[in-house]
Amino acid sequence: MASSGDSSGFVARGVCMMSNTWREKQNPNLINFIATFLAANSYRLNFLSVSPDFIFNNGGVSVAFVFETNWDCGKEAAVFSRVNTLKRQFKHLYVVVTVPTGEQNESFNQSYFKYGMVPGCPTFVPVLDPEMGFENIVKIAHARGVCKQQDIIATMKNEREQVVQCMDAFLRVLTSIPGIDSHDANALAQAIGSIEAIAKASKGFILENTDLSTEKAETIVRFFRDPQYHLSPKIN
Repeated sequence: MASSGDSSGFVARGVCMMSNTWREKQNPNLINFIATFLAANSYRLNFLSVSPDFIFNNGGVSVAFVFETNWDCGKEAAVFSRVNTLKRQFKHLYVVVTVPTGEQNESFNQSYFKYGMVPGCPTFVPVLDPEMGFENIVKIAHARGVCKQQDIIATMKNEREQVVQCMDAFLRVLTSIPGIDSHDANALAQAIGSIEAIAKASKGFILENTDLSTEKAETIVRFFRDPQYHLSPKIN
């Protein structure tokens, strides 16, 4: 049985919302353990009227938990009915069940199949004691948050790669204009923006907003507007 708020090698940040109804039914020692464990792992604890027993907001994702701290076979119907209701309301729902004895574990397993639960929908986590159960709850919430952050990082990386690719194509178009080098292309990009905007820009506008010479500004205007201009971009 865990007896302290040890972080077990991971660092978490987030908010834990505990159901007032669930809290009232628990031993004060367990509530104290939970508060200490959350504080040690940098979670803020709030007591609210929420449908699940716990909701964690961590890393931009919400994870809900049903926490049965002592399995009672006489209340199995109510437990599974509640789980079926909550799994329709929460995308990420876990059910942590404390089964300290072999008899309770067997009863829980029989009930699980009796009420037609589908593995992983939601995920049930049997544990030996409430403290272990809550530590698992925090670890699951943390892992979900890490996955969400990794998804965001991957998305940002892909977006950056697309921007780099677009910028590379942009520079290749502009530097294909005779006399325009990378410095000129970057100056045009920063001051005017897109190829379409540069194509519409007047010589005076280019001169006012960049350090390009008059000759280069005239070349750009002619390149985009003069149908008789015999040179065309050569993009490698």
